[in-house]
Amino acid sequence: MLRAEGIGFSYGSRRVLDAISVQIDAGEIVALLGMNGSGKTTLLKIFAGLLSPGDGCVEVNGERLCSLSRRDRAKRISYLPQKSKALGCSVFDAVLLGRKPHIAWDVNSHDLLAVERTLQAMGLQDYALRPTTELSGGEFQKVMIARTLVQEPLVLLLDEPISHLDIKNQIEIMELVSQVTRELRLATIMVLHDIGLAIRFADRILCLRGGRMVADGDRSTCTAAVIRAVFDIDVVISTVEGIPIVVPITGNGRNEPVY
Repeated sequence: MLRAEGIGFSYGSRRVLDAISVQIDAGEIVALLGMNGSGKTTLLKIFAGLLSPGDGCVEVNGERLCSLSRRDRAKRISYLPQKSKALGCSVFDAVLLGRKPHIAWDVNSHDLLAVERTLQAMGLQDYALRPTTELSGGEFQKVMIARTLVQEPLVLLLDEPISHLDIKNQIEIMELVSQVTRELRLATIMVLHDIGLAIRFADRILCLRGGRMVADGDRSTCTAAVIRAVFDIDVVISTVEGIPIVVPITGNGRNEPVY
């Protein structure tokens, strides 16, 4: 579905990404992990076509991203940045904006039906006429994800989609993304900071450090040794009722909470 080969990128003289190669298939959720400044957001923007790589190329379903128009890219790839501003419109209209790449002259019945179906799938049908400025953080994030899904993309790119959300909304968002990825056969890539949720929900884990790929594999790839190599911190990985738990070990060597 999405293939990147030999991706390199620099901001001026500062090398940010080097020799990144990856292939992501339909129906697969990939978590992109790494410390701040490791190149995660830059890589996601390259996958979205918002930045052009200095080296290598990106393909979606065999089509080179650089050969597609902005409109055609938007028909294939949906991208949700870290921060989105509330719009002065209803939830329905906010989601309808996601249909823009498909609208030739005016909104048609298919566009309206796509919005209605997406709101239903996201559990937002009762919020359709509510102003986006009156939503909670979790509700608004669901609306933004709905807007990416109504584009009917092949590839879904989410940059820290659960940051600043409470634990209930974090789980709800991750479960929704997992569900729509399977049902719609999307290739989904998410930048995450919660390692436990990444292991729990992602099919694959990609780890970056200093702009280079440190690890790429299934959930079992994310071992304590790999986490140490990526984040410079020791952890204990355990399971509670089958759910992976990642516990950092404090500087004093004792596995105790720090307040």
